[in-house]
Amino acid sequence: MAKSYVEFEVSEDLVTKTAEALQLAMQSGVIKKGANEVTKSIERGLATFVVIAGDVEPEEVVIHIPKLCAQKKIAYSYMPSKVDIGKAIGINVPCAAIAVENQGSAAPIIKEIISKTSGTMPKEQKAKEAKAESKVESKESSKKEKKQ
Repeated sequence: MAKSYVEFEVSEDLVTKTAEALQLAMQSGVIKKGANEVTKSIERGLATFVVIAGDVEPEEVVIHIPKLCAQKKIAYSYMPSKVDIGKAIGINVPCAAIAVENQGSAAPIIKEIISKTSGTMPKEQKAKEAKAESKVESKESSKKEKKQ
């Protein structure tokens, strides 16, 4: 049975990609471990991506995190268990949540995860990416016109 704070299901493929992204972020970026540190990171606006375990007891420990992420427009996802998150970042204890502050070399994987989790990419981020893509396309088309 899914917990009340789990707002969407994550496929096995995305769980694997999330674990890989967390490993890379741990090695080359900055992460915060645990519900308290994650909450602080979100509130300070430092978090760029948050991962929450799907088996936290009591639920009240992490129930506020998805709402806080939505309020601060920070992308988030889930992993099935606290043990999975702990293993992904290379610690031997379960971890309820992780906040990635500096993505490091995990940035492309995190971007892919965000785009695949429906509705979790903030609208502002989608707009920025669309604007960036349109600028690239317009530059390319203007280069083609100049060559002709």
